[in-house]
Amino acid sequence: MHTNSSPFQGKRFPGWLILLAGLTAMGALSIDMYLPSFAFIANDLGVGSNMVQLTLSTFLIGLAAGQMFYGPISDRFGRKPPLYFGISLYVLASLACVFVTNIETLVVLRFFQGLGGCSGMVISRAVVRDKMGAEGSAKAFSLLMLVFGLAPILAPFIGGLLLTVSTWRAIFVLLTLFGALCLFSTHRVMEESLDQQHVVPLHLGNILRQYYGLLKHRQFMAYVLCGGLMQAGMFAYISGGPFVLIELHGIKPQNFGFVFGANAIGLIACSQINARLVFKSSSDRVLGKVLWFPASLCIVSAILVAFGVNNLYLLLATFFGFLSCYGFISPNTAAIALSQQGRQAGTAAALMGTVQFSMGMLSGLVMSVWHDGTALPLVTVMAVCAGAAYLLYHRVAKHASKSAAA
Repeated sequence: MHTNSSPFQGKRFPGWLILLAGLTAMGALSIDMYLPSFAFIANDLGVGSNMVQLTLSTFLIGLAAGQMFYGPISDRFGRKPPLYFGISLYVLASLACVFVTNIETLVVLRFFQGLGGCSGMVISRAVVRDKMGAEGSAKAFSLLMLVFGLAPILAPFIGGLLLTVSTWRAIFVLLTLFGALCLFSTHRVMEESLDQQHVVPLHLGNILRQYYGLLKHRQFMAYVLCGGLMQAGMFAYISGGPFVLIELHGIKPQNFGFVFGANAIGLIACSQINARLVFKSSSDRVLGKVLWFPASLCIVSAILVAFGVNNLYLLLATFFGFLSCYGFISPNTAAIALSQQGRQAGTAAALMGTVQFSMGMLSGLVMSVWHDGTALPLVTVMAVCAGAAYLLYHRVAKHASKSAAA
C-alpha cells in the first residue's frame, strides 16, 4: 500500500501534488480562459452568441459524463494509462479547435475536450486516496484547492491578454500546450499509485454493482451530497453573480473581476488554513465547526432580501463568507467520503465528481429559469444549498461516520 499520513516529507508542494493540481485545474482553465472570447468566436464564425454558448454546454456535458468512464478503468488498469488516454484526447481536441471553420465542429470538439480533460479531475482524487489516509487526504485536497481557486482568477486574465495580441484561436493553442505539458509531466513525475492487490476486474455487471453499492453506502453518499450541495451553491453564484453585481448593483464589468478574485482569495486562504487544521483536529470536527456559518449567513441574507433589503455590502459579505467556507468544506467532505473506498477509489471518485458536478449544473439551470430581476433567486438557492448541507451533515453524515468507525 502507498498510504502515508504525511507524504510531503518536508516539501510543502511535492512534484506529484503539483501535477495533480494542474490536472485538477484543466477543466476550470478550459472554461474560464475562453469566456472573454465569446464575441470574437461568434463574429469570426458568423453565428449568434447563443450558438457559442453551446460550446460551453457540450464541454460541461463531456466533463460530467466522462468521469463515470475513467473511474472503473483506473481501478482496473492503474491510474496512469487512463490519464495517458484522457490527456491525449484533450490535447488532440484542443489542437483541432484551433483550426475549426464552423460552430458545429467547435461544439463537437468541445465535448471531446471535456471528455478527455475530466480524466485528470477523477484520477487526481483517486491518487490522493491511494497515497494518503483520511487526514492526509484532507490536507492534499486543501492544497489542490489553492490551484482550483487561482484558476478562475488567472484564466480570464490570460484569455483577455491573448485576445489583445492575437485571435481567439491562440487560447486553444495555449490549452493544447498546457495539455501536452501535463501529459509529459504525467509520464515523468507520476508513479503508479494503484496497489496491484486492489485491482478490480473490469466487467459491466461488476461496475454497475460497484456504483449501486456506492449509492447505498450511507457514509460515502452523505459526504458526497454534503460537498455537492456546497458546490451547487458555488455554481449558483457563478451563474447569477454577474447579473446581481453588474446589472443590479452597477458594478462596472471591468471591476467585477476584483470581486470575483477577492472571493477566490478567501476560498484559497481558508483551504490553506484547513490544511493545517486537519492535523490538529479531525476533518469531521472542522466540518462541524464551519458548516453552520454559510448556512446562517445565506439564510439571513435571503430573508433580508425577501423583505426588500437590497444592500450591496450585505451581498458581498454573503458571497465572500460562503465561498471562503467552501475552502474548508470541500476538501474535508472529499477526504472523508473516499476514506473507506481504497479498493475502488477510482470508481468512488468518479461517482463523486459526476454527482457533485450534476448538482452544480442543476443549480445553474435553476438560476437560468428563476429570474425575477432581483437578488432573491441567487441568495435563496445559496441558502437552500448551505442549509441542506448543514442538516445533512448533522442528521446523517456525522452519525454514519461514527457508525463506520465503530
